[in-house]
Order: sequence, then structure tokens, then C-alpha cells
Amino acid sequence: MLQQATSLDLAFQALADPVRRAMVERLSRGPATVSELARPLTMSLSAIGQHLRVLETSGLVRSEKVGRLRTCWIDPAGLLVTGRWIIARQASVERDLERLGEHLAAPTDPWRDP
Repeated sequence: MLQQATSLDLAFQALADPVRRAMVERLSRGPATVSELARPLTMSLSAIGQHLRVLETSGLVRSEKVGRLRTCWIDPAGLLVTGRWIIARQASVERDLERLGEHLAAPTDPWRDP
């Protein structure tokens, strides 16, 4: 459980930054080189590298260097842990809302003491 909590913490910390979310968004369409990831962003390659290290440490992104090119891609396992946590919270909220809806839809008896 502690390992999962640590993974979630790292993933959410990584995704808290809009630059890293943009990188994940781009990588969700397929692998990209560091230069391709940097192209739409107005920051140095060094700063891009720091963001990528955070994403890799979180387990959301993997990369490989071949020659002078470093290619990055989404790590589905990292997204799976985060996605499962979000889906579990969503299911819990939906159950609560369903119970509330049932309670509000129940007929009320004006003669009954509250």
C-alpha cells in the first residue's frame, strides 16, 4: 500500500505542472524525441530535461537514448496506477450521489416527525 501511495504522490506531483501535462498529452499521441517535445515550449532543453526526469521518476514516462536522440513515450503501467485510483474515487462519488438521489426522490410524509 505504501508503494502505491508513493507512486500516486509522484504521479500527481508530476501532473501538477502544466508543462508536464502538455508533455504527457503530446506523448499520448505517440513517442517523441526531446526536441519534438521542446518545439512548442518556450524553455531551454535543460529545463525540458528536468521536466522529463520528473515524469520518468513518477513512472508516467520512459525514454531511451539511441545515438544523439532521446525518444520518450508514455508508460502505460504508470498511468494505470493513477487511473485506477481516480476510477475508484469516481465510483465512490457516483454511489453517494445515487443514494442521495434515491433519498431525494423518496416520497415524504408531511405528518411524520422529522
